[in-house]
Amino acid sequence: MDARTSPVTAKRWRMAFNEQEKAEALFKELRVHPALCQVLVQRGIETFDAARAFFRPELSQLHSPWLMKDMDKAVDRVLSAFNREEKILVFGDYDVDGTTSVACMYHFLSRHYDKLDFYIPHRYREGYGVSKAGIDFAAENGFSLIIALDCGIKSVALIAYAKCLGIDFIVCDHHLPDEVLPEAVAILNPKQADCPYPFKELCGCGVGFKLICALCDKMQLPMEEAYRYLDLVATAIAADIVSMSGENRTLAFCGLEKANRDPNLGIRALTELTGHEKNLEINNLVFMIAPRVNAAGRMDDARKAVQLFLSETIEQAKEWAEQLHTDNSERKVADTSITEEALSLIEGDETLLNRLSTVLYQPHWHKGVVGIVASRLIDHYYRPTIVLTQSGDVVAGSARSVSGFNVYEAIHQCKDLLLGYGGHFYAAGMTLAPENVDAFVERFEEVVKESIHPDLLVPEILIDIELRFRDITQSFFNILSQMEPFGPDNLRPTFITRRVMNTGYSRVVKEKHLRFSLRQDGLTFSGIGFGMADKMPLLEQNKPVDVVYKLDINEWNGEKSLQLRVVDVRLSE
Repeated sequence: MDARTSPVTAKRWRMAFNEQEKAEALFKELRVHPALCQVLVQRGIETFDAARAFFRPELSQLHSPWLMKDMDKAVDRVLSAFNREEKILVFGDYDVDGTTSVACMYHFLSRHYDKLDFYIPHRYREGYGVSKAGIDFAAENGFSLIIALDCGIKSVALIAYAKCLGIDFIVCDHHLPDEVLPEAVAILNPKQADCPYPFKELCGCGVGFKLICALCDKMQLPMEEAYRYLDLVATAIAADIVSMSGENRTLAFCGLEKANRDPNLGIRALTELTGHEKNLEINNLVFMIAPRVNAAGRMDDARKAVQLFLSETIEQAKEWAEQLHTDNSERKVADTSITEEALSLIEGDETLLNRLSTVLYQPHWHKGVVGIVASRLIDHYYRPTIVLTQSGDVVAGSARSVSGFNVYEAIHQCKDLLLGYGGHFYAAGMTLAPENVDAFVERFEEVVKESIHPDLLVPEILIDIELRFRDITQSFFNILSQMEPFGPDNLRPTFITRRVMNTGYSRVVKEKHLRFSLRQDGLTFSGIGFGMADKMPLLEQNKPVDVVYKLDINEWNGEKSLQLRVVDVRLSE
């Protein structure tokens, strides 16, 4: 198989730590399969009450918005703007978290107030976060209050500039604050060191939602006025890959229920457009809704994503959805062709092949997809990766990392070669002068070489627990399914079954994939391994193998059966 269809093959297996005593104690209370008790304990669920809260999330579990630092100031400032008939500008970032935040806040305020507009910065002309162009727009059009959503916590100079122009800011953000905070009227961000809010992992839309809840409370409106936005909040949680624990789990669970019962027209239009007919699950929000919403900002203008969510008729929503769908099709073409080009650059260059990092620069690559391409390259060459392209007079790029390596810190060590940079542990962006590209490529490689542990260059599979095939029953799977929605801190469990045999019916399908047929203790299970055709010779040895997998349902000709979604396989020791 060529390198383009065969991602990294060797993987490290690591068993999660098992706390036997706690799992046994939970088993006595819950009386569900001991392996599931073990998985729950790994997720910090150790008592009957914790399990009930986990399996039956309810909106009554949400924390009071008034626990968030500055919430009273934010609410008072919005209501005084209403009273003084000031113009309010709702400002947000161009990704899913930003556009859903703006749609929720703008729609809520517009039901009670009309001196209002929204603003999404243009990804290429203005860049990420609060922009000078946005503040100038506010000043020229007489806005005296800006509510910044999913951005603003680092915009110290720009918010000071706005203050000079007589414009106040309320910042609703979830990114890590620096030492110096902006001079905003109110900063809502649970990650502030002195914020007593109990749950720290809200996304930007989640923080905005909390402000809407507090406004409902103060304005004596029914809380249903805020809950109508839960499906958009769930979309933001799914797309922003924040922790799927605590309050986020409750918001995502209740938001999915809303998306299936009474969806925002934008979500309904995108769902119909993609031909999806079953109930929406978190994966549909991640892989079906989010890419189309993100594509608006990547390929064109993210304002249309907000317009989609604000649509008042399904016809209107479908028109916007078509535009996003087209943007996404263009995004796919760009990202496929650039990935192909990037892979051939690496394959044709001995130096690039042997590095511990990948940094590639081509001035003609589309800026909107360089982050996606960086992720695709990691599937093939598992190492910290940066993809750069020309953006006006400067070079701009996106970095992606491998599990356990802090790419933001590595870029920070190259800061003297950069014009600007920002991001977090696993993803970052940067700009630099064209003449510094070569020096940056070499420096980044040096930093990675000095700081990365060799183990981090081999992808790791974390295995929750060992099962026998006899453990896998429909009732086991039913309880497992109730652990949804899955996401960070509550990933879909990964299992291992050791010493299973190929029945002789395993086969390669569509040249790339492997349809498994495996037996243990007289029980046979089928499974699918995507992109795993190269493992067929291993099965043909007719020796016992260990198989790592997740469980899902296979539907074929109207029949449903449990199947293994195989992650990896190797000969048993």
